[in-house]
Amino acid sequence: MDKFSVHQLAKMANISARTLHHYDEIGLLKPAFRADSGYRYYTKEELLRLQQILFYKELDLPLAEIQQILDEPEFDRLQALDHHKEQMRKKVQRYETLIRTIDKTILDLKNKQRMTTYEEMYEGFSKEQVDEYEKEVTERWGGERLEESKRNIQAMTKQEWGDLKAEGENINRSLAAIMDHSPTDADVQRLVARHHIMIGKFYECPYEVYRGLGNMYVADERFTATYDKYKPGLAVFLQKAIEHYCNERENK
Repeated sequence: MDKFSVHQLAKMANISARTLHHYDEIGLLKPAFRADSGYRYYTKEELLRLQQILFYKELDLPLAEIQQILDEPEFDRLQALDHHKEQMRKKVQRYETLIRTIDKTILDLKNKQRMTTYEEMYEGFSKEQVDEYEKEVTERWGGERLEESKRNIQAMTKQEWGDLKAEGENINRSLAAIMDHSPTDADVQRLVARHHIMIGKFYECPYEVYRGLGNMYVADERFTATYDKYKPGLAVFLQKAIEHYCNERENK
């Protein structure tokens, strides 16, 4: 029976030993056994489970959800691999479209071949935030706000959608730059007000809903990661700022 130490498996899978230790601690990936010395060892069965974990992480699933899927008695590894293959194929197709869009734009900028429509500049781009908003709205407030969000998004032009994404990017970067301030600081609160207005472009967002959205930013690791990529801790900072923002306005 082949066996692999933590460091051997970490090197093989291009992850850190700390990650494997964390997976062990939360029960996501336990070693096959521990030697008398206390060292963890893994066999092919654990290697296959780790492969599944990494595939699901590529699809942006949180660790808790991955563990739930893998621990299902009906979990079928072959069926899961087919699913991963299909999802990866879709990603490849999208990247191929984006590469063609880059090539078209280069030719256009070099005046060698004009694009027939301005829409060609955006072929392959997905409204990636839509998936996040759909999940958050459905889980928290049901289908009515989801449908409202979809209608509002579908009614947007590419310019409007681009402007909205740029506004979100600007708000997040600006918030990250002043995280040394208190969440109740006037400059922070002005940015939160802009953030609230931006969310309102997707669906009606009263203070109760907005507060719940802020809580979701720290409760769901996918949303936490969305904000913490700007600066670690931004999701928690924004949640506190949103809480203050809502309290101040509800009490008026």
